[in-house]
Amino acid sequence: MTNHDRTEEMTFREQLTAGDAPIGSWVSLGSPAAAEIVGALEFDFVVVDTEHTPLSVESAGELVRAVDAAGDTDTVVRVPENDATQVKRALDLGAAGVMAPRIESAAEAEALVSAARYPPDGERGVAGSRANGYGATLDTSFTAANDAVAVLPQVESAAGVDHAEAIARVDGVDTLFVGPADLSADLGCFGEYDDPAFRDALDRVLAAGAAADVPVGTLATSPAEIDAWHERGLDYLIVGTDIGYLRRGARAASERYASLFGE
Repeated sequence: MTNHDRTEEMTFREQLTAGDAPIGSWVSLGSPAAAEIVGALEFDFVVVDTEHTPLSVESAGELVRAVDAAGDTDTVVRVPENDATQVKRALDLGAAGVMAPRIESAAEAEALVSAARYPPDGERGVAGSRANGYGATLDTSFTAANDAVAVLPQVESAAGVDHAEAIARVDGVDTLFVGPADLSADLGCFGEYDDPAFRDALDRVLAAGAAADVPVGTLATSPAEIDAWHERGLDYLIVGTDIGYLRRGARAASERYASLFGE
């Protein structure tokens, strides 16, 4: 489902639970302008990465605000670790979801969900923030947030694969999100997505998601990977990153120039 099909009432979480195939993008450069450009395109959600970037909470907030300013694309913040304070601060920015790396057990998934839910369903702290109009809509936001915020645990290790179904069955987990680079590295076949060990692990995660009726997504970093992941049976994808778009666009322009003006 793309932006032109969405209603103002539909959240990213509802897209996942409805069995749609939301299309996502990824931003990590730290540029609000780049985030706004991506947010204006027909993406359903944009992940703001704070794990593998130097982004502060304040900087991440600027990216969330930039995406929001562009239209109705939702934002998901990937926190550096599965930590309740990190999750709380990410959601207080106004993000529609939170992604946490390297979840390896049902207990860890339960902790992630709890951090993303207000009492009595969880332990998320309550305060005036951008997520509730700096307190102006705190009452209604408190009531609605638990049903609106998407929770995306990442499967990035052999242990995560082993416990994927248990993770997926945790109440409040909306999807399993495979981190292909980290998972392949943990399996000893970094970047080799056709390696039998990786293929088997991915098949197991897909089976776990199907058994729990939870969609499985991953990140594609090139058009070829979009095709490959689709053929493997992923339910939805992040189809690229701001870094990748810039690199491929610059390279294509340079190569085109060289073909016309070079020797």
